[in-house]
Amino acid sequence: MNTPSRLQQLLAFYEADPTDAFTIYALATEYRAAEPLRAWDYYEKLLTEHPDYVGTYYHAGKLLEGFGKKDEAEQVYRKGLVVSRKAGQLHAASEIQQALNSCLGMDYEDD
Repeated sequence: MNTPSRLQQLLAFYEADPTDAFTIYALATEYRAAEPLRAWDYYEKLLTEHPDYVGTYYHAGKLLEGFGKKDEAEQVYRKGLVVSRKAGQLHAASEIQQALNSCLGMDYEDD
C-alpha cells in the first residue's frame, strides 16, 4: 500500500478546499525549490486572496528576487511590513525588514 506523498496530500487538501490559506502556503513552500514558477502561482493567489496571511510576504519577495524582479520584491516586502505590523507579528516584520534592506542593498554592517 502506497502512502501518499506530502505533495499529494496537500493537493488533495487543496482540491477539497481551494480557499484554505494554510494549504495554499504549504503548496507554495513545497514547490519553491523544484518548481519556483508553480510556487509563484500559489504565492500570487495568497497575495491576492489572502492579503493578511503574513507568512506569504517574506517568501514571495525572496522568490521574486530569485526571478530577478527586485522592484516587485520590494513592493511585496513593503506591503508585508504593513500587514505584519498591523497583525502584531513583530518577528515577521523584523525578518521582512531585513529582507527589504537586503533587496535595497542596505544590508551592510555599520561599524
